Amino acid sequence: MPSIAVLRFPGSNCDADTHHALGQVLGSDARFVWHTEHDLGAPDAVVVPGGFSYGDYLRSGALAAHSPVMQAVRAFAQRGGPVLGICNGFQILTESGLLPGALAQNDGLRFECRDVHVRVEHPSAFTRGYANHAVLRLPIAHHEGRYVADEATLERLEGEGRVALRYVRHDGAVDPAANPNGSLHAIAGIVDERGTVLGMMPHPERAVEPLLGGSDGRGLLEALIDAAVRA
Repeated sequence: MPSIAVLRFPGSNCDADTHHALGQVLGSDARFVWHTEHDLGAPDAVVVPGGFSYGDYLRSGALAAHSPVMQAVRAFAQRGGPVLGICNGFQILTESGLLPGALAQNDGLRFECRDVHVRVEHPSAFTRGYANHAVLRLPIAHHEGRYVADEATLERLEGEGRVALRYVRHDGAVDPAANPNGSLHAIAGIVDERGTVLGMMPHPERAVEPLLGGSDGRGLLEALIDAAVRA
């Protein structure tokens, strides 16, 4: 049974949801790791969950990126270990330098909490359970989710197939009206150069049980567990 570390920061509020999805629903050995820890405890994968780490003071994810546990996460990622950052976790990964770009305030300057559709753009360790260009219905809940990067970075991400998820309409078509936050290139998630670190704004952990509204996120977390087994 793979061991998955779920990080906890002051202000995290999706850590319990993530732990439940990975442990009770999908059967992995999910365990919490507090932000002050210098040692992850030899997990097979790491999840940086959503929430409002350190109250989003200074900038979303900025303070958490400098916490002791993130030094261990950087080392884990550099060894090729699978890392998933969800919402605030995506923000933390960009602030930590594990992923390029940044997450800025939504175009509408308001908190967005609703279901959106995203399209699986390229095969990766995290999307192996979906057909290419599959359209997923996933929840979002963020105020700073607008992905931004310079043009050279955007071209590199597109050219190297590192855009993992893109905001689309329910029929899979790219449409500015389907982009909930104004993300450049409608980017909802990206991977690092190895494809072993994924940052995404939608919440797959909230979409693993049909009784709670849908299970389109289940494949992402199952793929994380599979990647943990292979790591």
